[in-house]
Amino acid sequence: MSSVQNNTVSLGTDSLGKLLARYAIPAIIAMASSSLYHIIDSIFIGHGVGGYAISGMAITLPIMNIAAAFGAMVGVGAAARISIRLGEGNKRAAEQILGNAVLLNMVLGISIMLIFLIFLDPILVFFSGGQAGEETLHYAREFMRVIMFGNIVTHLYLGLNEQLRASGYPRKAMFIMILSMVICTILNPLFIFGFGWGVRGSAIATVISQVICLLIQIHHYTSKKSFLRFRRESFRFKRSIVINIISIGMAPFILNVCASLVARFMNTALLEYGGMGVDDVIQASAPIEGGVGDIYVGAYGVMNRVILLFIMVANGFNQGMQPIVGYNYGAKQYGRVLKTLKYTIICATCVTTFAFAIGMLFPEYVAALFVEGGNSAADQAMIRVVEQGLSIAMIMFPLVGFQIVAGGFFQYIGRAPMAMLLSASRQLLFLLPLLLTLTPQFGAVGAWMSMPIADSASVLVAATLLFIQVRKLKRMEREQLFHR
Repeated sequence: MSSVQNNTVSLGTDSLGKLLARYAIPAIIAMASSSLYHIIDSIFIGHGVGGYAISGMAITLPIMNIAAAFGAMVGVGAAARISIRLGEGNKRAAEQILGNAVLLNMVLGISIMLIFLIFLDPILVFFSGGQAGEETLHYAREFMRVIMFGNIVTHLYLGLNEQLRASGYPRKAMFIMILSMVICTILNPLFIFGFGWGVRGSAIATVISQVICLLIQIHHYTSKKSFLRFRRESFRFKRSIVINIISIGMAPFILNVCASLVARFMNTALLEYGGMGVDDVIQASAPIEGGVGDIYVGAYGVMNRVILLFIMVANGFNQGMQPIVGYNYGAKQYGRVLKTLKYTIICATCVTTFAFAIGMLFPEYVAALFVEGGNSAADQAMIRVVEQGLSIAMIMFPLVGFQIVAGGFFQYIGRAPMAMLLSASRQLLFLLPLLLTLTPQFGAVGAWMSMPIADSASVLVAATLLFIQVRKLKRMEREQLFHR
């Protein structure tokens, strides 16, 4: 039996604390590295191109989220099903899922690339609400043209990394993501500053790094030493497998799409109403060229990068939980499933509580990382807006760790409807209506206020659904013990 086979079997026997550390730490390092790269990328762009380039990047964020939503749907859905099949001892079925996931990502990656490239300008105008300045749209257009050409690579790279973790290679998945970040970090300043390619250089660096990492993944899955491998017979679409992948993966798909819609309306609202009470926040000594709203959009982009870093770390624990929960649920070891859930909630909540402390105590230092405040009045203004936004948006952030883990848990045990509901609740049911209601009345402050209110409401929904599911699993555990 190979070491990886031992790793997958140990999911049902080893200490849960050790297992969570073994799978979560590589996932955390990988996710944090990815998020840190996006922060570093923004710093390079902010210092090398300017504040309006950051605003352009903020416009592209919801568009990239929608493209990523399809990849996440396949990657997470396939990983969850692979873990459950391995728990049942069915390796061949797991390899069939792997092959179908690759085919799905190829079809979706090419389709989305063509649609977004053909309709890029109308899409950018839509996601900016038709109110972004031409300079902001120019940067967004340059960046997205390159990113979309590499979309199929992004889908395959991210999807195969999810399956690496699920099949017993958490460290390899970590090293691949770190490698991608290192390559990007090296190429970014070279392309942005050295070659003078601006935001286009940042996009080129991203695509090159993902191509290199994808080649490493393909080598892994074609190697005879790998536990799960590409097999010719697995590369045939099987309806039942595709339906299962999509049903489980629909939750992260909805989450990403809802996040994109929220980002679109957030950008629009900030462009239109961000300047309300502007004198209270922006006290620039010189006139600001371009629209004040663009400053708020850029600030929101910076805030998103910071918040995403801590969400990624919390999600690292969530991803570490996935193979443990999926395997033990498939093996009907419900006590281990519940203990893993408990440990993961505690860890993720500690992360988001630490993030809350950073956002409350040091917002000015966080803001100053991204923009050179002495360069222009616009840059100074953006720093002040970021300070204000973080101190409001993160008020209820300690609760977010629980909500993240609860949503992931329902995915990993195959409860697609509950996972979809939790994915949609914060963004679509709460945040979007609050954003559309509060921003016209209170300007940017209303936009920032909508986030902690939505966090609180979505946690109540998650707690209710999780309480019901935990009671059910405890009952199943008791029945199982009774029949032994």
